[in-house]
Amino acid sequence: MPLADRLASIDDRIATAARAAGRSAEDITRIVVTKFHPAALVDDLYGLGVRDVGENRVQEVLEKVAEVGDLPDLRWHFVGQLQTNKARAVRRAVSVIHSLDRAKLADALGVEGEPPLDVLIQVNLTADPGRGGVAPENLSALAEHAAGCAGLRVRGVMAVAPLDEEPAAAFERLAGHAHLVRRVFPHATWISAGMTGDFEAAIHAGATHLRIGTAITGPRPVRG
Repeated sequence: MPLADRLASIDDRIATAARAAGRSAEDITRIVVTKFHPAALVDDLYGLGVRDVGENRVQEVLEKVAEVGDLPDLRWHFVGQLQTNKARAVRRAVSVIHSLDRAKLADALGVEGEPPLDVLIQVNLTADPGRGGVAPENLSALAEHAAGCAGLRVRGVMAVAPLDEEPAAAFERLAGHAHLVRRVFPHATWISAGMTGDFEAAIHAGATHLRIGTAITGPRPVRG
């Protein structure tokens, strides 16, 4: 299926899921994750009207941003785990970071005098502390810490559904965590949840940002 048709098919599914949830598709941002694909794909997507693209590897996002150049209204989202020593480089390259999960990273991303960077607090929805994200009981403290860092704007929460649980249940918990953050920061209305296999469940639970890859981009190229 051509790229334009895959994109249109996903947008149709987003619209259908939004209607079923009593929501408007216009309130949902579809981020196309181009992991392992060449930068030329971003140009193709841009020509089809895509304005939000995502990457989850530091070197890849830096290379693609440099290669694609300055396209009007194109927003880069970093959705992967981020080391503190790479934080400043990624900050300069992207519009949104979805994976803020610790105070030291917030400190590294905070820069006095720079334009504000939108950040989402990643929540760990599993019992495994080795998974990415802050533990739910520490979410409020991290959000408050990040909000106090110069140049950071806390916009909401992000999570990945656990592999051993129905996505709908996990996303309902995330919606509860999002509500907790909004009680302190009313403007933090974003919920980044849902990927190729579970974005419809995420929409039902209130997701505002979807991170969709292979359903739109096609299979990822094999890397040697």
